Amino acid sequence: RTAEQVFIPFTIGGGIRTVEDIRDVLAAGADKVSINSAAVRDPELITRAAERFGSQCIVVAIDARRRENAEGWEVFLNGGRVPSGREAVAWAIEAAERGAGEILLTSMDRDGTKDGFDCELLAAVSGAVGIPVIASGGAGDLGDFGEAVTEGRADAVLAASVFHDGVYSVAQVKSAMADAGVEVRP
Repeated sequence: RTAEQVFIPFTIGGGIRTVEDIRDVLAAGADKVSINSAAVRDPELITRAAERFGSQCIVVAIDARRRENAEGWEVFLNGGRVPSGREAVAWAIEAAERGAGEILLTSMDRDGTKDGFDCELLAAVSGAVGIPVIASGGAGDLGDFGEAVTEGRADAVLAASVFHDGVYSVAQVKSAMADAGVEVRP
């Protein structure tokens, strides 16, 4: 690699239900596979996939919403539309124990709001698992990115609309994160 090249792992998710689905997308060139609803419905899928392909390939995506009348956050399925009854931090711990290599954590309360990442949720999950946690849901301001890492203890951040809509460039986000004390590649 030259100094200008950056390696970004290619991750595929959505509709992944079986070990065979995972095999197919990895064989097609993906570096990692993200599973969500199928993993909640069949937690052994994480174990089987991690044993066959390695934990580094398995990302468990968790869509979480704050519980109204109880502590914690509930895991939602089918793109955040169906409540599962599972508590998000406990599910993240189980996913890690079963062999997930990363957690992609989306706050359904913040997703699309541009009100910032849910740092309380991020810190709860990041503090409970020993694997990387990727923050998702709520990015709106440049300061949100560094805050997700410094306050939320996320290992990485994900954003969509601020890039798709041209609100910020990747360079602007990286600069803001560096200004917040987060180490980023130049």
